[in-house]
Amino acid sequence: MSDIIIHSSGFPWLTAVVFLPLAGAVLLFFVKDAAVRWTALAVALADLALSLPLAFLYDRSATGMQFAERVSWIVSPPINYAVGVDGISLPLLLLTTFLTPLCVLVSWRAIETRLREFMATMLVMATAMLGVFVALDFILFYVFWEAMLIPMYLLIGVWGGPNRLYAAVKFFLYTLAGSVLLFIAILVLFFQGGHTFDILLLSKAEYSQSLQNWLFWAFFIAFAVKVPMFPFHTWLPDAHVEAPTAGSVFLASVLLKMGAYGFLRFTLPMLPDATVAFTPIMVGLSLIAILYGAYMALAQADLKKLIAYSSVSHMGFVTLGIFALNAQGIEGALMQMINHGITTGALFLCVGIIYERTHSRMIADNFGLANPMPRYATCLVIFTLSSLGLPGTNSFVGEFLILIGTFLWNKVAATVASLGVILAAAYLLWMVQRVAFGPPAGHSASRLFDLDWREMAILMPLIILVFWIGFFPNPLLTVMHTSVDQLIEEEDLEDRAAARKEMVDGQWIMVYGEDKPQEGYPGSLLTINHEPSAISHDDASSI
Repeated sequence: MSDIIIHSSGFPWLTAVVFLPLAGAVLLFFVKDAAVRWTALAVALADLALSLPLAFLYDRSATGMQFAERVSWIVSPPINYAVGVDGISLPLLLLTTFLTPLCVLVSWRAIETRLREFMATMLVMATAMLGVFVALDFILFYVFWEAMLIPMYLLIGVWGGPNRLYAAVKFFLYTLAGSVLLFIAILVLFFQGGHTFDILLLSKAEYSQSLQNWLFWAFFIAFAVKVPMFPFHTWLPDAHVEAPTAGSVFLASVLLKMGAYGFLRFTLPMLPDATVAFTPIMVGLSLIAILYGAYMALAQADLKKLIAYSSVSHMGFVTLGIFALNAQGIEGALMQMINHGITTGALFLCVGIIYERTHSRMIADNFGLANPMPRYATCLVIFTLSSLGLPGTNSFVGEFLILIGTFLWNKVAATVASLGVILAAAYLLWMVQRVAFGPPAGHSASRLFDLDWREMAILMPLIILVFWIGFFPNPLLTVMHTSVDQLIEEEDLEDRAAARKEMVDGQWIMVYGEDKPQEGYPGSLLTINHEPSAISHDDASSI
């Protein structure tokens, strides 16, 4: 754990942030019915307030994990309660604590049955999601990873729509299947990486090419289901359509990011050779997701399904940036994970708000809202423009960095990805043209009233973030920068991705970087004997 930096304050910040929602969930069963909503909101706001100092106390120039805590949990095998954050996980933690009180507010009137249990389930869900982003022990990570399934299953299966059981079971089975492979990969790493579950130590261990290849695909299935990447995406539209609004927000804004986080935290640092070897496949699947998700969104008549398929497309940009294997692409992917959480979460909130009035998610039943609901229409247009990446909004920054990183990796891939931006403009502008500015739908006009104070309190913080990140992205980028540089430099990912084969003295060699190695080729080098497919490590210590 030498790379862990423990902040001098000594206060267990991360433990408090992670488990405060769980304590609040227990507290809800001891308060009166009339106080359930206010108690849940107070707990969520307290957790947000507790997490905000982390952003100010975080040392942007330091490498490694900060605010770390480590306590022995099980002696044999050695399993520890170890938590910490870096520039990759801290923004995701803050996003989760920021969205939790908004989910409580949007459920204020929408949930009428089993309200106490609903609010408790949401708070338990928050603890599980936060735990995933801070865990530094693989077993602890897996506990939080699996614990997240139960409250999400309940949110969909108990408080969802007419087909909620089908959607909940489908979500559970898809994710559980990926989790089984993840657990097998964790056990293999334990035995091959020095009999430890310490994520940082396992990230520094060396593994053979064949082992990396097998582990890569085990990780891939586990994380691709969660993203979800094509072709593992089919559970997502069903889950979104049937989930209550708060469930859709958690699902789109946080749960999908766990898969991308897994690629960044585990696949890239632990399996660098396999990552480079399979990057073309990952880029290809990302491009398919971008175009397929956008094309499917064009055909949707249900607002939730449209936004769900747009998530498939936007998360394709995230995985594309990750596997560009350069600083621009990875920072763009991280930025887009946050942006997608803000913007797509806001769009689902907008759908939930209008559903409370018209009791329909169909575009045909929600025409012409600009006249009776001008504040609502304004918010919808802002989030729509953000989602399509308009300059000056948050999503533009992330997509721009991803396209730059992809262009540095391959110009053709960047060109294909840019088509997704055009398609996003098509389906989003077509949606907003009908919903906000189309002819009024007379049958629901009597139920339409504009945003009240509670709904404005939900959407205004998100609008502020849309423009703040759009015009001033540096505060967020500087948090990520050191951790991303460390990720790339430690594993030479960028050099490996840019490697070229050359024939020297009758042998194929793999040359890294812009300049050839000097006499004897002592630099970062893989020697390939006679055939490019037969790889042996001649100088593994320099890689």
